[in-house]
Amino acid sequence: QSSRFLLFKNQGVLISRDLTHVKPNICKSSLCWLRMSDLKDIRISEPVFLGILGTVYHFAVQSIDEEMSSNHFENGEFADLRSLAEVLDFTEISIAAQGKAQLDWHKRNGFCGVCGGITMMKRGGHVRECSNCFSLNYARTDSVVIMIVYSGDWCLLGQTRGRSTDKSRYSILAGFVEQGESIEEAVAREVMEEAGVYVKNIKYHSSQPWPFPSNLMIGCHAEAVSTKVKVDNEEMQDVRWFHRDEVIKSLDGVNSALTLPGPIAIAHHLIKSWVEHKFG
Repeated sequence: QSSRFLLFKNQGVLISRDLTHVKPNICKSSLCWLRMSDLKDIRISEPVFLGILGTVYHFAVQSIDEEMSSNHFENGEFADLRSLAEVLDFTEISIAAQGKAQLDWHKRNGFCGVCGGITMMKRGGHVRECSNCFSLNYARTDSVVIMIVYSGDWCLLGQTRGRSTDKSRYSILAGFVEQGESIEEAVAREVMEEAGVYVKNIKYHSSQPWPFPSNLMIGCHAEAVSTKVKVDNEEMQDVRWFHRDEVIKSLDGVNSALTLPGPIAIAHHLIKSWVEHKFG
């Protein structure tokens, strides 16, 4: 009875709004932890164990009731996880990210990749076991390199084809690490494939879990050896060099011609670190 449950629906997680926050028109948000009795009228997925705080067990659950809305809960609403980075504290956003990634993984792995048998949740949701051949399937994280490529006072930014209709929106280059590759090899390959640019002095900066659905973003700096751009037109809409002054104005919100990723994304912090000459 003391267990608490974090409810997800589609791409949203249930949060509580504190309407007594001191600043006018601003509400403080926090994750909305429910009791089992709060969920008795809702169809939910099998709970996934998140951890223990004190003596209280915490779980993530997914609503499978399409008719259910946040109106079911007083002062509660479903919010997209991407929009919560600036209103939830680091601990809560990390918990929500873990819950979403775990639930997405279970949704995609109902059948065994070895024999096709039905898999069952085990060990609190951290492994799935085949009911036929008893193979164990553990949740995986897909590694993605994401890099700020620079040459003096210029950095390389691109637009992924089909990602956004905003022609001013640019970000840094990124791509999945392939089997048998090091991080450095993946950075060099992706930059060459997407922009036709050779790089050197590849250095790790920081990482970020990105549960959409289950990626680990590995942030790097890379210095360009060549500067002539040859765009991969199948994957990229545009790739070009931007001067530091343009980037600074965009980060300061005074350059409408260039829109960069917000603080929720590691891309923002990699760009900012280059602007401030903080190279990992």
